[in-house]
Amino acid sequence: MRNSVASKGFRTKIAVLAAASLIPMSMVATSAQADVATAPINLSAPTGIPGVAPLPFTAVKAATFTIPATMKNLTVVANQGPIGTAFTVTGSGLAVNTTMGLTWSTADGHWVTEVLPNTVNYLGAGYTKYSVNMTTVTTDAAGGFAFTTKAPEDFGGVHDIYAIAAGVAVAHGGFQMTRTISISPTRGPVGTPITVTYTGMGASLYAGGAALLWDNNYSGEMQAQWTRGTARVIIRAAGGVGDHNIQVRDAINFAYLNVLQSPIPYANGGAATFHTTRDKGLIAPYITQPSAVTPSISARTTLTTTGLDPATKAIQTLSKTEGPILTKTTVNVTDLAPSTDYRIVWSTVVGNRVNCTGTCWAYNSIPLGTASSNASGALSQEVTVPDNLGGFHSIQVLKGDAIQSQAVFYLQESIMPLYDKDGKLATMGVAKADTSGSLEAFQRGGAGAPTYTFKEGEEFTISMKGVGWTQMDNTLAVTYDNSYIGYGCGFNSNGYMVIHLWATGKPGTHVVDLYPLLYTNQPSFTNTPYGMVPVLSGDRDLPGLALGYKIPSVHFTIRIVK
Repeated sequence: MRNSVASKGFRTKIAVLAAASLIPMSMVATSAQADVATAPINLSAPTGIPGVAPLPFTAVKAATFTIPATMKNLTVVANQGPIGTAFTVTGSGLAVNTTMGLTWSTADGHWVTEVLPNTVNYLGAGYTKYSVNMTTVTTDAAGGFAFTTKAPEDFGGVHDIYAIAAGVAVAHGGFQMTRTISISPTRGPVGTPITVTYTGMGASLYAGGAALLWDNNYSGEMQAQWTRGTARVIIRAAGGVGDHNIQVRDAINFAYLNVLQSPIPYANGGAATFHTTRDKGLIAPYITQPSAVTPSISARTTLTTTGLDPATKAIQTLSKTEGPILTKTTVNVTDLAPSTDYRIVWSTVVGNRVNCTGTCWAYNSIPLGTASSNASGALSQEVTVPDNLGGFHSIQVLKGDAIQSQAVFYLQESIMPLYDKDGKLATMGVAKADTSGSLEAFQRGGAGAPTYTFKEGEEFTISMKGVGWTQMDNTLAVTYDNSYIGYGCGFNSNGYMVIHLWATGKPGTHVVDLYPLLYTNQPSFTNTPYGMVPVLSGDRDLPGLALGYKIPSVHFTIRIVK
C-alpha cells in the first residue's frame, strides 16, 4: 500500500505521457459533446434474437378504433395468472347476432440512443403501446358470446380486452399477466452455468426491469425490452456445497423490496433454489459472445465523410471485418488511380470522460502501412489490426490527406494471454497484483506474475484487451461469486483494461464474471434507467446489439488456498 500511495504523482505524469504518445497522426480534433448533433433514435429489436415470442394471438395489429365514455363490461375468468393460464372472455347485453372483433393490448419495447460520428450515447428506454386482434366472435340471439383461450407469452401487467363493432369499442375487460421464475439446471458443481428464466416483465419503467440476487447478493439487472417480457440470463454457481437462494425482484436497478405495497403489486418476483454439489476445481477462462443478430441501424462510429475525397469512386472491402487485436485482414480496393502510392491507416479516437473540459476526445489515425495500386487501379494489402480500443473503426486508404476509400472493422474484446518468465502461456488474464510502483508495473496496469492460485486477502488482477470507448462498450461490470462489486474501463488506456480485485472467501474455487454495462456517468442525461449495473441479459437485450456492438460476458475462476 505504501508503494502505491508514494507513486501516485508518478503515475499521473506517466498517464499523461502515455496518452500523448498515442497520437501519431491527428485527423480532426472533435469534442464528444460538440460533434454533429443527431436526433435520438428509438432502437427496434435486431432480427435473430433467439427465443422471442411472436406477437400474441393473430399477430395482426388492430385497426384504430374509438373508445366511448361508457360501454358494456366483459367478464374475464380467470382474470389473472402467468403465461398459459386458461381464461374465458364473456360478453352479454350486446347487439344480437352481430360479428365483433376482440383485441388484446400489448406493446413494443425500445432502447433510445444518440449516434454521433465518434461515439454512441445511451439515452434510456421506452415502449409503444397498441392492440392486436385476438379473434372474431358473433353474438347470439341474446347478445352474448364466450371465447376461451390461454394467456400468451407477452409483457406482464394488465392487458385491455375490447369488443369492437364497426370501429367502436362496445365492451371492455382485461387480464393481468403475472410473473414466473424457473432455473435450469437446479444442481451442479461450482461454476455451473445456470439459466434463469423470468416471465411477465412489464412494459413500463417500474415493471420493465428486474434485479437478480444470489444469496441476497446483487448480481445484476435483467431486461426484456425486445423479448416481450421474458428475460433469460445465465449466472454461474458459486459458494460452498449446499443450497443457494436465487431471487428475482422488480427493479429499475436494485430490488424494490416492498413491491406488494406499490401500484404494481403483480410484479412481486419469485425465488428458486440451486444446490451446489461440489467444488470440481478451476475452470479455464472463457468468453460468451452475444447472440448473432442482424443490427437494425447501419450507422457506425468512425465511418465519416470528413476528409473524404469528393471525386473518389474507389470501392473497398476487407477479407475479415471483425476480430481481436492483431487480427490480419486484407484491404482490397478497386477504382483507384492506377500505379499510385497510398497510405493505409486505422481510424480511432483518443481521450477520456474523466478529465473532460472542452475537447473530450479526438479522432486519430494509426499507420498500418503503404501500398500501390496496379495499372488497373486495384490495390490489395494485408494489414494487422493494432492493439487499440474495441468497437468500430474505419480502415482508410489515403492519397495525401484525402480519404479515397474506407471500410469498417469491428475490434472484439479479448482476454489478454499472460506468459511466464520462460515465455510459455501461464494464464489467460489472471495474475498476482504487482504493487511495486515501478514503471514496468505501471505499464502492465499492475499485473504481476500470472497464476490462478491465491491466498485469502491477496490482491490479483484480470486483464482484458479491446475494451471500447462509447457508452455501449467502454466498461465491463464485475461480479465476484455473483456479487456486483464494481466496473472497469478501457477508454483512457486504449482498450487495455486491468482490474484489481482481492481474493476473499473460504479456500476453494471462486468465480469472477464480467458483464456488459450501460455507462451513464459522462455524458449524463436526465432519464437513463438500468445504467451502471451488470446487464445480465446483454446477450439478447442491450441497445448496442441494434447498432452492431457485440459486447461479451467473460468468465474466470480462481483458487484460494490457506
